[in-house]
Amino acid sequence: METVADKNDEVGHFADMMSAMGNEQRLRIVRLLLESHPEGMVAGDIQSELGIPGSTLSHHLEKLKVAGVVTVRREGTYLRYMVNSLGMEGLLRFLFAECCMGSGAVDPECCFVPIKRKGGR
Repeated sequence: METVADKNDEVGHFADMMSAMGNEQRLRIVRLLLESHPEGMVAGDIQSELGIPGSTLSHHLEKLKVAGVVTVRREGTYLRYMVNSLGMEGLLRFLFAECCMGSGAVDPECCFVPIKRKGGR
């Protein structure tokens, strides 16, 4: 059975994720990584695509990683960043349950849009 403390921890985690994405540059990074899912992108390609200076990009990527929005994998001398799809799915489920199913504040039909996935999945 889920306790109040468990729910508070969950709310805190999702608040951290939303806070990390609450910066324009970080939201652009997340959007770019979503577009490149599931492969993700190496930091240099993110930098080239968005025109963010390296030190600034490192700062933003670290914030997103710590909040659980992105994951990182070392490939030789490169760092490949990917959206944490399980974390994002959890956040969306939380928002959907609270906003659409619980209170009726948002019409649940708004959340059902056709999904075009790479590889026909």
